[in-house]
Amino acid sequence: MKQVAPLTLINGRLVLPTGQPQPGVLRAVEGRIAALGADVAPQPGDTVIDAKGALIAPGLVDLGVFAIDKPAFHFGGITRAALMPDQGTVLDKPSTVRFAAQSGKPDLWVHPLAAATKGLEGRELAELAMMRDAGARAVATGRRWIPDSGTMHRLLSYCAMLGLTVVVHAEDGGLVGNAVATAGEMATRLGLPSAPAEAEALAIARDLALAGLSGARVHFRQVTTARGLALVRAAKSRGMPVTAGVTPAHFMLSDTAIGDFRTFTRLSPPLRGEADRQAVRAALADGTIDVISSGHDPRGPEDKRLPFADAEPGMAGAETLLPLTLALVRDGVIDTARAFQLLAANPAALLGVQAGQLAVGAEADLALVNPDRPWVVDSDKMAAAAGNTPFDKQGVEGRVTALFKGGVQVA
Repeated sequence: MKQVAPLTLINGRLVLPTGQPQPGVLRAVEGRIAALGADVAPQPGDTVIDAKGALIAPGLVDLGVFAIDKPAFHFGGITRAALMPDQGTVLDKPSTVRFAAQSGKPDLWVHPLAAATKGLEGRELAELAMMRDAGARAVATGRRWIPDSGTMHRLLSYCAMLGLTVVVHAEDGGLVGNAVATAGEMATRLGLPSAPAEAEALAIARDLALAGLSGARVHFRQVTTARGLALVRAAKSRGMPVTAGVTPAHFMLSDTAIGDFRTFTRLSPPLRGEADRQAVRAALADGTIDVISSGHDPRGPEDKRLPFADAEPGMAGAETLLPLTLALVRDGVIDTARAFQLLAANPAALLGVQAGQLAVGAEADLALVNPDRPWVVDSDKMAAAAGNTPFDKQGVEGRVTALFKGGVQVA
C-alpha cells in the first residue's frame, strides 16, 4: 500500500527489541519507520493518531499458515503470513508461488513457502531455484516428513546452495502411521490410534544429522516434546543454524483436552502430556524456541463434525495467537519484548524481510495493542473462515485496536 501522508502515533508505549515498553512516539514516512522515541514530534501535514496508552508494536509475522484468511489475520494483528505449500494446488511451481505471493496485497503480504518436493510426495525435488525467483521465501516439507533420507539430504544440500531455509515437519511418518493422539493414558482410555512422542525426536535427530552434513538452515515448524527440544537445544549449543517453532496449543493445552473426543483439539502434531507442555514453556523462556505461529487452518463442519479419528487436524489460530502469547507474559514466562521477538522479529528474520521490529528504516507494519483488554473466544463469532478453535469460550486478554500496513491503516 502507498502511504500518502506521514503517520505519527502518539501517547503510546513502544515495544522495543529489548527491555520494557517505553513511552514514546513513532513516525512513519513513505511506508517505513522514520523516527521513534520520546523526543519525536508530529510534523505539519502528518496523520496523527492517539494510541491512548496502548502498545505500539510491530505487526505480527505468522510463519506457516494453511490458508489466507484476511479478516482473521487483521483481527489478530498479522500483517505478513508465510503460506504453507499444502494448498488445493500445491505450491510446487513458479506460477503458483507467484500467484500466492500476490494474493493478499496490498493490505496483507503473503510469503509463500515453496513445496520441497513435487506434489509434496517426498520423492522428487521441486523447481526450488525457480520458485525462489518467483517469490518463495523458504522451502517447506508441508504437513509431512520426508521419509527418504537420500531425498532429504539432496533437498538440504540444494537449499544450502540457494540460501533457502527448509521448514520441516518433525514426525517420523513410519512410526506415526495413522495415529491421531500421543501414546499414553488418555489415548488408551479413549481407544484412539496413537504414536509415541519419540516420533518427533527421531525425526529431528535424523534431520539435524543431515543438516550437519549439508550446512543447510533448518526450521522445525513445531517442536512439542521435551526430547525434541533437547535435541534442538544441543544443536544450537554446537552453533548449528537451526530454529524451532510452536503454536499456542502446545504451551496452553495437554492431551487431557482431548478427553471428550472434541475434534477442535485434533491437531498435528497431537497434544502431548503435561511434562512435554511444561518443557515447551521452559524452552520459550530459555530461547530454544524461536517462533510462535498460529498454525492457522480453518476447517468447517465437513472436516470436524466427524468421529475424532476421522476428523482432519488443524485449528483456526490467527485471532488467538497474540492474546495466548501475552498470557505467557502475564505468567512471567517471558517479557513483552521477547513475546514480539517470537511473534514478529524472529519469523521476519527467517523469511528475510525488513519488518517485525520497531527500528528506523523498517517497514511500517504496526499494531496498537491493548494488552489488558479482556474478551471471550467464541467459535461462532470468529472472523476466520471457520471457528475450529480449541479455546472456544475461553477468556483471554489482549486485543489489537488498530493495524497499519506500510503506514496505512487497514483495521
